[in-house]
Amino acid sequence: MLDNLGIVPSMSAPGCPYDNAAMESFFASLKKEQVHHRFYSDIDEVREDLFKYIELFYNRKRLHSSLGYLTPVAYRLQKLIA
Repeated sequence: MLDNLGIVPSMSAPGCPYDNAAMESFFASLKKEQVHHRFYSDIDEVREDLFKYIELFYNRKRLHSSLGYLTPVAYRLQKLIA
């Protein structure tokens, strides 16, 4: 399926678990907080739901411990001002 969509998976070297750690964490949050037990009627509904989760919740409201308990947007703004 990935080949059909022109997507190349990212794989770390054998024995190096850190390459995809950030994405694995994101996808775990996405599954738990948004898509688990939801049923979508078509791909447009999936796209809309993912957009809302990422742009309206994850980046603007969800606090991240790795960013000092700021949202990604607040963290970026803080860096711009400093």
